[in-house]
Amino acid sequence: MIGIIGGSGLYDLPGLADTRWVAVDTPWGAPSDEILLGRLATPQGEAQLAFLPRHGRGHRLAPSELNYRANIAALKHLGVTDVLSLSAVGGLRADLPPGHFVVVDQFIDRSFAREKSFFGQGLVAHVSMAHPVCGRLGAHLHAALLAQGVPATRGGTYLVMEGPQFSTLAESRLYRSWNCDVIGMTNMPEAKLAREAELCYATVAMVTDFDCWHPQHEHVTVEAVLRVLMSNAENARALVARSVGSIAADGQGPGCACRRALDHALITAPAARDPAQVERLKFIAPRVLA
Repeated sequence: MIGIIGGSGLYDLPGLADTRWVAVDTPWGAPSDEILLGRLATPQGEAQLAFLPRHGRGHRLAPSELNYRANIAALKHLGVTDVLSLSAVGGLRADLPPGHFVVVDQFIDRSFAREKSFFGQGLVAHVSMAHPVCGRLGAHLHAALLAQGVPATRGGTYLVMEGPQFSTLAESRLYRSWNCDVIGMTNMPEAKLAREAELCYATVAMVTDFDCWHPQHEHVTVEAVLRVLMSNAENARALVARSVGSIAADGQGPGCACRRALDHALITAPAARDPAQVERLKFIAPRVLA
């Protein structure tokens, strides 16, 4: 099953059948919204999909208010194996203008007000984040973007800021000096939690503005962002429809290293593990804690 995290416009896919909204309760609380389940016929075969409105339907939740742990846990509990995350971002390079899509391969996490791990308090784990997204999913997404003629770049660093305010000019210049490519507010700790839950995860960053560094463009405003968001929405829907069939049919998926991220990550000795914490974590890590 393929999980899609993004805005509500993504869910209006022609041909999406047997749809139903389901509520999922997790040990970390409720996700941003109910999750829309459905199936989509594709040239490669049928794909089972689970759509999660990241900010809730109607965009009710700010980035710092999202229950990232519940969002990832709910998808894992429903049987999702691959997560496609679509996120609106600002561009930090002149060659990444509004309307450009970036298949991100790195993150710098500058968020500070969010719970970032499922583990701790009786069961400690450390997963590798050297390569924070699934290269296999990234290849499928980039190929789909090229096939539909969307301006797209494979690879890039996403700076995750806390928000909800946009950057100061000094901050924007600083992030450019770090060789960051795009800036947004939502994909951390989302990517970290997906790795802990042994989910294949990839981000498509959809550029809506130039942040505030560009001297020849207006400062970032919500109105400007929304105008480009609307024009990006159709490309995002087409990307989902075009890519999910090849992802679902990819025979390399079951052997992907992302799905064994916890093989050597659990540090706490079995005899020292808190039984209550073990039971809680079975929700997202049944393979290693069953």
